[in-house]
Amino acid sequence: MEKLIIKGGIPLNGEIKISGAKNAALPILAASLLSKSPIQIGNIPHLQDVTTIVSLLGQMGVRITLDERSGIEVDSSHLESFQAPYELVRTMRASILVLGPLLSRFGKAEVSLPGGCAIGTRPVDQHLKGLQAMGAEIQIENGYIRAKAKKLYGATIVMDLVTVTGTENIMMAGTIAKGQTIIHNAAREPEVEDLANFLNILGAKIQGAGTATITIDGIDELGGGTYSVLPSQSME
Repeated sequence: MEKLIIKGGIPLNGEIKISGAKNAALPILAASLLSKSPIQIGNIPHLQDVTTIVSLLGQMGVRITLDERSGIEVDSSHLESFQAPYELVRTMRASILVLGPLLSRFGKAEVSLPGGCAIGTRPVDQHLKGLQAMGAEIQIENGYIRAKAKKLYGATIVMDLVTVTGTENIMMAGTIAKGQTIIHNAAREPEVEDLANFLNILGAKIQGAGTATITIDGIDELGGGTYSVLPSQSME
């Protein structure tokens, strides 16, 4: 087809469904690892990255139930694996978001670097710096981040550069850490604020999301709840 001929003058009307924002859905799904109780998450977009992180959670032993209305029920009460393999991480860099929740709740995590064994400055240095400040022991071996901690403790963390996923990872880790965590130079994107709203629904105590300083008062554990991912138009 070499051209399209469009004749205007006819008013448009009707309704369309605005799906949830992918960049908000991914960290929210990762954050479900923090709770032992079932969580209902609505307005999930049907995209490959969402399918990938759902597959990753499923491999870990998370029980996932899909409904016909773009909703997912997530039950992370019985995990069988604490690893995010390279085969999945290489297809979606946001898989690194499981690092903070796994380490904070279970005290261990093994997550592939997004670039595998590639030599050079790691794009997740700010994640690792923040978790180490909270008491994590971290080693990089054969392209994997191997992290452990008997317990994470609140800390004041100044990001050397603004990073959305770094802010999200530290914020998730801080929700059930002991004490208060403060993130300076935090990312201010809408998806960061949406993640904080989701965690607060589950019982977290997070203030300042959407600003450059986020304060998290750690609690013992998160509960269940129902939440709807913000629409993608809200990300503009």
